[in-house]
Amino acid sequence: MNQINVFARRPLALAMSSLLMGLTTLSLYAEEIPAPIDETEVIEVTGSFRDSLNRALLDKRSSIGSVDAILAEDIADFPDLNLAESLQRIPGVTISRAAGEGRQISVRGLGPEFTRVRINGMEAIATSGGTDAIGGANRGRGFDFNTFSSDLFSSLTVRKTASADVEEGSLGATVDLKASQPFDYKGFTMAAAGQLGYNDMSGDSDPKASFLISNTFADGKFGALFSASYSQRNLEDNGASTVRWDNSNDFGTYNGAGDAIELTSLNEAFRPRLPRYDSYLHESDRFGFSASFQARPTSDTEISFDLLYSKNDSSRQETFLQGILNSSSLTRVMNVTAYEIDDSNTMTYGAFENATVRAESRYDELTTEFSQFTLSIEHTFSDRLTLDAMIGLAKSEFDNPVQTTIVMEKRGVDLTYDYRAGLRQDPILSFGSEVFDKDGWNSNSLRLRPLGAENNFDSAQANLNYDLTDELTLKTGLHYKKFEFDTFEARLKSEGGAAAVISVAPEYLTSYDSGLGPNPIWVIPDRNAISDAFNIYSNTGTFEVSEQNRLADNYSANEKTTGAFAQLILDTELGEIPMRGDFGVRYVKTDQSSTAWAKIGGADELVTAVHDYSEFLPSMNLVFELKEDVLVRFGYAEVMARAGLQSIRPNVSVSVSGGSRTISGGNPTLEPTKAKTYDLGLEWYFENEGVFAVALFRKDVESQVQNLRQTKTFLETGLPVQAAIDACAAGPGYGAEFGCDEFVNWETTTPLNGPGGAINGFEIIFQTPFSFLPEFWQDFGIMANYTQVKGELDYVNTAGEVLATRTLQGLSEKSQSATVYYEKEAFSARVSMAYRSDYLTNAIGRNGNDMEGTNPTTNVDAAMSYKINQQVQVTLEALNLTDEVDDQWVDSEGNRLSYYHSTGRQYYLGLKYKY
Repeated sequence: MNQINVFARRPLALAMSSLLMGLTTLSLYAEEIPAPIDETEVIEVTGSFRDSLNRALLDKRSSIGSVDAILAEDIADFPDLNLAESLQRIPGVTISRAAGEGRQISVRGLGPEFTRVRINGMEAIATSGGTDAIGGANRGRGFDFNTFSSDLFSSLTVRKTASADVEEGSLGATVDLKASQPFDYKGFTMAAAGQLGYNDMSGDSDPKASFLISNTFADGKFGALFSASYSQRNLEDNGASTVRWDNSNDFGTYNGAGDAIELTSLNEAFRPRLPRYDSYLHESDRFGFSASFQARPTSDTEISFDLLYSKNDSSRQETFLQGILNSSSLTRVMNVTAYEIDDSNTMTYGAFENATVRAESRYDELTTEFSQFTLSIEHTFSDRLTLDAMIGLAKSEFDNPVQTTIVMEKRGVDLTYDYRAGLRQDPILSFGSEVFDKDGWNSNSLRLRPLGAENNFDSAQANLNYDLTDELTLKTGLHYKKFEFDTFEARLKSEGGAAAVISVAPEYLTSYDSGLGPNPIWVIPDRNAISDAFNIYSNTGTFEVSEQNRLADNYSANEKTTGAFAQLILDTELGEIPMRGDFGVRYVKTDQSSTAWAKIGGADELVTAVHDYSEFLPSMNLVFELKEDVLVRFGYAEVMARAGLQSIRPNVSVSVSGGSRTISGGNPTLEPTKAKTYDLGLEWYFENEGVFAVALFRKDVESQVQNLRQTKTFLETGLPVQAAIDACAAGPGYGAEFGCDEFVNWETTTPLNGPGGAINGFEIIFQTPFSFLPEFWQDFGIMANYTQVKGELDYVNTAGEVLATRTLQGLSEKSQSATVYYEKEAFSARVSMAYRSDYLTNAIGRNGNDMEGTNPTTNVDAAMSYKINQQVQVTLEALNLTDEVDDQWVDSEGNRLSYYHSTGRQYYLGLKYKY
């Protein structure tokens, strides 16, 4: 059993000692100056879950800024199957899910577009696809954590405060993912694991396996590590949805009569636009690989080359059986035979004759491929001067080559929906018996919509550290980054025209067991039979798929960023109070270009716009040890996040009519979102593995991007002057009485940096083993946290008039997590809970609803393991024990069902071996 020497008064020594263990490497920063080690206490390390918590706690304590970390329990043994689901254990972090798996994170109320992710020290974006209910494919700056298996990583670190030596780009946090390296371990190391999963909804068995081998050679001067992970996942994702609620349609009759009073009441009530059952089938194969080579040619130099690769091949089948209540041309001929309207003007029950029902089948094939290479060096020139440098390449490719939707329709049928037992739990949709007969269907639409996105990063940086005195260090650095983004989407020229070619016959329909509703066996389009019969993938004639039919979603962006920083790091005493801190400023210049298709005088033109901006970003972090084991932290920083990729595309419409000159669409000159951030924290490390901490934070966000109307010259738009010339030439008045050119004012309606707002919150953290309790209870422990955040912004119309003042979209006011664990010799067990309160997805609702959002979620997971001997361990994991649902709503008063899906409980039985 190994030992760590602890010197309670100098937290850095804790992290240094942990590093010497050769377990998972803790991040040591150049600004932290080593202190003498006083061997006064001893902690025994066992490579357990409890040990991983303690090492993460040492990392938090030794840092200057506000940092929280999650470390691997053992070799290739991360505490969760998904990185996002691990991150939700950190205070202030909430996650969104796709197909029951963590996808993206928000930190302290700010969404994924305001969070930067670095992998092995360099920024990266991982992109994946998704259902329409979660926003579809990620074509923004957010990071999709479901791209990777957690087995490839040894630590996650969330930096909640900014410092000059960390790249700009985040308002919420910077998240560092670190893969394993050979110098993390002593000598030859090997680990292997296999798991068999079972989902109680799908009934499928899913295999998962991982492997790691590492060794050092030549007396520790060279090391090599290889690790790999593979998993299959088959999941059912079932429920109901409505595609919002509306009251804009007109019913023709009630009980066969045109009673004006009854019809007025009916037509003014909100009804589901598409009351439907949904059945999704997800299949996924995920493979990941990492390699790391390290060398220490001398005691002063360390060189590391790291490679990371991941590929996720998946498919998704979406099937819907739905009534059609969103078209006045259809509802007008329907006869309403019965209904109920509640006190929120929601029509919770409706029965109809002569209704229209559609069977919809969508099939997607999706691939995400990520690769990254980094080369880094650390060199000590003297006792006072050190260098660290890194170059890296990262590439994320998302491809959705098959996205096919086929819709069949029957008219003149009976339809009933019933939400009276609850707007979301177990809605009852009833369809006439003819809906389940293969005869009498008509083709409604055929959609072929392949799409994809690619992100590329090239990065280089070099930093110098010079100890001016024993207490003061100067750190400076240069950074260069090139980011390239490109996305495409193609479509049929006429989706209705393509559908008209398909003649519907029983052989082009198939039976599908959805397991939903009183009649679970549905009749749906048979995609394979239709494809074979009509050659819908021929890409010719009526079925020709072209990007020209969807020019608005074909665009690209390029950014070149150069940055420099200077920072003073101190480790001293203020009177008799030990104090650590950093003071610095970061300068960054961004040269940006974006390309998209624009309408110039009614004609399509490919337009490239350029923009550049510079920022000075000061920051300060201070840590005071008021008394032994009691720390006070303070942080201040000015931070920025670059504008969204969709917002900066120049997909504008430029038109001239007489003296009217208008521009609408994207805004390639959009400025970054900036904020001033303040942090104040108190941490009490009341025992070796225990902490009680409170943190207060505030973010003064200067602006939120919203569509606004503005008058400015064409030259100020960042668009090429030729676009003004072409538009003026196409419209009356150019060169004549109206003086149409690039120098006069144009009316623009584009995304602009609108009004901002303040985000305020606090976090509470408590972590301890129950070593103070008697006997049996000493083997238990707990880690728990609670976060509360409040932030409101003004949401405006294009004229700048305030429509509403509401919570920031994606912000959950309350979040909390807790893990209770037990560890005794060979046996270990834990139960974890993560709660997230409701949040807005659209602050200004659609179809007459005031807003849209997602209801609270509580996820409960459990894990246990038993060590047969020092090499072999049996594991059992249970995820989503309460079968938590994704529950989305529209309208704050009506709380009307938008989307309500569950994915079932997931279990994994496994075996691990290490040498």
